[in-house]
Amino acid sequence: MNRSEPFDLHDPSLRLRATAAARGAAPFDLLIINGTVVDMVTGEHRAADIGVVGPLIASVHTPGSRVDAKQIIDAKGGFVCPGLIDTHMHIESSMVTPATYAQAVVTRGVTTVVWDPHEFGNVHGVAGVDWAIAATRNLPLRVIVLAPSCVPSAPGLERAGADFDAKTLAELLARPEIGGIAEVMNMRGVIDGDPRMSGIVHAGLASSKPVCGHARSLSGPDLAAFIVAGVSSDHELVSGDDLMEKLRVGLTIELRGSHDHLLPEFVEVLKKLGHLPQTVTLCTDDVFPDDLFAAGGLDDVVRRLVRYGLKPEWALQAATLNAARRLGRNDLGLIAAGRRADLVIFEDLADFRAKLVLVNGAVVPSDNDLPQTNAGSFTQSMKINPLTADDFRIPSDGKKVRVATIDRPRFTRWGEAETEVVDGFVVPPEGSTLIAVAHRHGLADSAPRVGFLREWGAWNGAFATTISHDSHNLTVFGGKPEDMAIAANAVITAGGGMAVVHKGVVTALLPLPISGLVSEAPLSDVAEGFAALRTAMDDVVEWQPPYLIFKACFGATLACNAGPHQTDLGIADVVTGTVLTSPILESLE
Repeated sequence: MNRSEPFDLHDPSLRLRATAAARGAAPFDLLIINGTVVDMVTGEHRAADIGVVGPLIASVHTPGSRVDAKQIIDAKGGFVCPGLIDTHMHIESSMVTPATYAQAVVTRGVTTVVWDPHEFGNVHGVAGVDWAIAATRNLPLRVIVLAPSCVPSAPGLERAGADFDAKTLAELLARPEIGGIAEVMNMRGVIDGDPRMSGIVHAGLASSKPVCGHARSLSGPDLAAFIVAGVSSDHELVSGDDLMEKLRVGLTIELRGSHDHLLPEFVEVLKKLGHLPQTVTLCTDDVFPDDLFAAGGLDDVVRRLVRYGLKPEWALQAATLNAARRLGRNDLGLIAAGRRADLVIFEDLADFRAKLVLVNGAVVPSDNDLPQTNAGSFTQSMKINPLTADDFRIPSDGKKVRVATIDRPRFTRWGEAETEVVDGFVVPPEGSTLIAVAHRHGLADSAPRVGFLREWGAWNGAFATTISHDSHNLTVFGGKPEDMAIAANAVITAGGGMAVVHKGVVTALLPLPISGLVSEAPLSDVAEGFAALRTAMDDVVEWQPPYLIFKACFGATLACNAGPHQTDLGIADVVTGTVLTSPILESLE
């Protein structure tokens, strides 16, 4: 159990009070009646009343057999379930503070999240993790903070705002508030026995806390090497076959909702198995603010899985008991005597609309206004001067050049093209989109490194963002350098965030002044601003799902993934461990 949990279930006086209430010698503090308990062990729906003492479930008993309680809650036929547990997520992806995120999800039935704050870590270092811990204290949402393993995600291929080595991880893991090592994304480093990554994983193993993974597209010997090194979970599933292979090798599966197009296939695989493996849990990973506002967090993942054909009891078991077991939290995930009273009353098991939520035995008010944690100097994270159009051009002395290109969104591959040089600058190859990454953390030169994307559509404008996984440097996409400079400078002036430019005009701007990642504004305002930005992008480029989508912009710099990716150092390739500082391969004339 996380020793930082503010409500200690091992307090002797609490146990004695609960024991007395359980045997009928004392009243309950709270009694839930007229509910149907969804049993996470047997799968049964059974009528039962629930007696609570402080944060502890004291009794689950026959309906009507007890009426002695200081407070009685009538479930009115609702389904009573354990609070939902999100096993892997990034609050920063919702672009709001932890307090605002908690307001959004707790009243929907999500009572525990496992937060990897590596966005804050990559921008601010250990101070970012410190702030994450401070910002989650005293929230009705239980937040298990993990130690970021990849700051930066691909050392030597990119520069972040900090660098976490094994010593840093060991110091973080020694804190009771830290629940384990967050997703280990430098897969190649782990598989090849790189000393840095081996040291980081070993620090996790030595702490006896979970070492979480990011095993995208790993299979066979590489997957076995990744696991035997010490990594024990994965959320980066790419197919039904991938799901089955990772179940068979014993990984904990964090089935994520952020790749909705894959969920129906995963449901069919699980239905074909005929049972839910104990190692399947659920996570959101990333939820954009407009989606969070409209649909919720992990409750939305549960809802969609059921809509795609998964049994409600299986979806709930994955989101409660299986998740609790993964976390080693024997106090969570089950409605039974001796467990923590994190309870949700749902109207039904299709829409999963929460009627009432209890955390640690206390009802969470629907209109709870949670205080924000002071961001201090985190509002000055844009350590970069204004840029010009020429900063987004590639100079050359030749007349014709051969250049490297980054082909395909998400699953990138190397490409080449020949193109002209006009007025001392390389002309973007036919059908290409410009991408530029500028270091913004004040630790190195901030001149943008420019590359060429192909298969990204025809861009009629530009997009700039400081949310750019995972080093979160200023990243700009566009068809023309002039538009890119306008977008970049709008974001710099805003103190971080995102901007869209169409026909030389800023058509949408979402300031994210805290670390260039989040806003203190209400979720409704951030959601509205982000939705407007998404709409504005439709005038700039035509998206082609499932891979050429708006979200692809945030992962185009994820250098730890296989294939070429643009970073603040150039075009990086984690497989070869190389960086092209310029896309120019040779001068042809």
